[in-house]
Amino acid sequence: MKRVALVPLALFLAGCLVGPDYRRPEYPVPTSFRGDEISPATPGSFGDVDWWRFFEDERLVELIRTALSENYDLRIAVARIIDARAQFVSARSFLFPTIGAGATASYTRFIGSSGQFDPQLNTLSNLFEGQGGFDLNYEIDFWGRIRRTAESARGQLFASEWARQTVVSTLVSDVARTYFELRALDEQLEISQQTLASRAGSLRLVQLRQQGGVASLLDVRQAEVLVENAAETIPILQRQIEQKENEISIILGRNPAPVERGRPLEQQIALPPVPPGLTSPLLERRPDIRQVEQDLVSANAQIGSAKALFFPQVTLTGFGGVGGNVFNNAAFGPFGILGISPSVTVPLFTAGRVQAGVDSAEARTQVAVFRYQQTIQQAFREVADSLVGYEKNRQFRIQKEYLVVTLRDAVRLARLRYQGGVSSYLEVLDTETRLFDAELTRVLASLNERVAVVQLYKALGGGWQSAPSAGPRPPISLKVP
Repeated sequence: MKRVALVPLALFLAGCLVGPDYRRPEYPVPTSFRGDEISPATPGSFGDVDWWRFFEDERLVELIRTALSENYDLRIAVARIIDARAQFVSARSFLFPTIGAGATASYTRFIGSSGQFDPQLNTLSNLFEGQGGFDLNYEIDFWGRIRRTAESARGQLFASEWARQTVVSTLVSDVARTYFELRALDEQLEISQQTLASRAGSLRLVQLRQQGGVASLLDVRQAEVLVENAAETIPILQRQIEQKENEISIILGRNPAPVERGRPLEQQIALPPVPPGLTSPLLERRPDIRQVEQDLVSANAQIGSAKALFFPQVTLTGFGGVGGNVFNNAAFGPFGILGISPSVTVPLFTAGRVQAGVDSAEARTQVAVFRYQQTIQQAFREVADSLVGYEKNRQFRIQKEYLVVTLRDAVRLARLRYQGGVSSYLEVLDTETRLFDAELTRVLASLNERVAVVQLYKALGGGWQSAPSAGPRPPISLKVP
């Protein structure tokens, strides 16, 4: 019968939750991503691919693994999860009684006392009192104030966990981006060194022609200009390479040091267009959206916690234990002690403090709603920007490749015309300068295309998946179902 009687009480206590329950705010999700209207909507998304299968360079995968274990931003995020978990445990602990153990003992000796306190005790000359046991303090959460506070703390815990996943996603994309930039600088340096060697050979030929009276001193000077133009780019690129290595080292949580290379830039995620998938799963896939939603859950729970202060607060205090007394060396006890004291506190006048707390909690919740909707809006913008960025960078890279092929043929023809005496070396100077610039720009175009793919992957919510332990990689398959 006692258990049956406890059921209605438990249901009553569970139902007395002041404040609104959380409901996900409405947001007009578009039916398709802008920039992908031509592709049919498919359930599979580019963002569903695991990052360790997405990147094909083994060295890049190892760099990402290192960053995910050593990066300081990620360590800070983990420490914040530990702090949020402790805050949640602390908030939830108030749902249970607080029980403590203690003991007290006092001894009193009266000097010069002659008063008759009790006919049987005669004169009270000394007194010893002792007791020990357990005390209890418990607030009955009738209105759900403690439960709402715990709910808010749980939301902060989940938010901190999603914040960590956001850091992971950002780390994966940052390592990939900087690594691609490093490989692009390596390729530009290689082009510059090859161009310098080729132009130095051309300069020697022109000098020989000038010594034989076939070429002029102007031709020699123009050939020297080509050599110097190629030579001046080498120290600039070497400086940028070392600085980029330093940047990668810091992301990895290390001191500045050289970075090992893997595949060349042209072999990095050379992908055909891939589907971004449906728009609605983006809200579940992106960790930053999940993070701000949990912030909203936490803020919404604070409304109930603030409103509960309008209602009476019921607290139980109690003590149970044993004690004993000694009067003039005559012992009394031991005896048991049991006491319970309920108390009710009713707020009558708070000068608007409680209502101000409710207004503040509602305002913070409204801010959280706007931030949640703003984050969703920004997510769709990032996807749209990445889609158009990938497509236009791909087109630009193709055009630059055609231009390089055309200029290489133009350089060949200009050299033949110069050697045949049809044109001056100025024509060779012009075409070789344009070819050198086009080759460097082609590398940048290839870099921008691959960086756009990484940005699209991150915008679609990819990159925060937990990677398996280091070992043989599974077969790479970027086909999205």
